[in-house]
Amino acid sequence: MDFQLATGQTMKTMSARDAKNGFGLLIDTARAEPVLIEKHGRGVVVVVSVEEYERLSVQSGRTDKRETGTKGASKGGR
Repeated sequence: MDFQLATGQTMKTMSARDAKNGFGLLIDTARAEPVLIEKHGRGVVVVVSVEEYERLSVQSGRTDKRETGTKGASKGGR
């Protein structure tokens, strides 16, 4: 399923249940393009690749990894 942004572009969407049950697919898709996760039909989070997150962080002036939350993210932290 796709979600249309105000800019006219579309973004892939997944339900929270599908994201949980198909986590590998979510990761593979998010590495290629942002994925909107919906809960009860409402968008709640967007999953993006580390590269895209870092690009957006640099664009917004947030370059310190301690601020961006990417440090240690792969170690199962919550």
